[in-house]
Amino acid sequence: MHFKLLVIGTSLGGFSALKVVLGGLIPPFPLAIAVVQHRHKESGSLMSGSMQQYTKLSVHDAEDKDELMPGHVYLAPADYHLLIEQDYLALSVDEPVCFARPSIDVLFESAADVYSDRTIGVILTGANHDGTKGLARIKARGGLAIVQDPATAETRTMPQAAIDMTRVDAILPLPDIAPYLVNLLCRARS
Repeated sequence: MHFKLLVIGTSLGGFSALKVVLGGLIPPFPLAIAVVQHRHKESGSLMSGSMQQYTKLSVHDAEDKDELMPGHVYLAPADYHLLIEQDYLALSVDEPVCFARPSIDVLFESAADVYSDRTIGVILTGANHDGTKGLARIKARGGLAIVQDPATAETRTMPQAAIDMTRVDAILPLPDIAPYLVNLLCRARS
């Protein structure tokens, strides 16, 4: 199977979880990575600089019409939904979804609609149910659904909600997610 995009969604406790996952993905990483981390609308663009310290991949705050490039991490900017278009990103100020903008569901659903079975969705720690519908759509379109083991999550609500709603492909402790992805993508290329 030839994957095109990795989407990651997280909320409370997500910065620490993202450090572990992104830190374990080493160049040349064959997929573009789009990330929604719930954050306050006034948080600005400090997250990309902070996250860059923990990964060798290139980390950016997503901008409207950015081209999706393998090995690049695109973070949803504060107070904008991040959407996937064919080979590009889009930003939206539509109403919050699950009380969140950016919303994980918006990112995941748009990724599933564009890349179907070439999408990998990952849900990490979080305190609400955002991402459950989006991960279900990724799975329904033939993509891969991975969830952090709730027992290893700082806040188990989000990963548990995803597990309850979708027949996921893998439930993994946080430290095992990046090695799982690297192994999966190495097998997919051979």
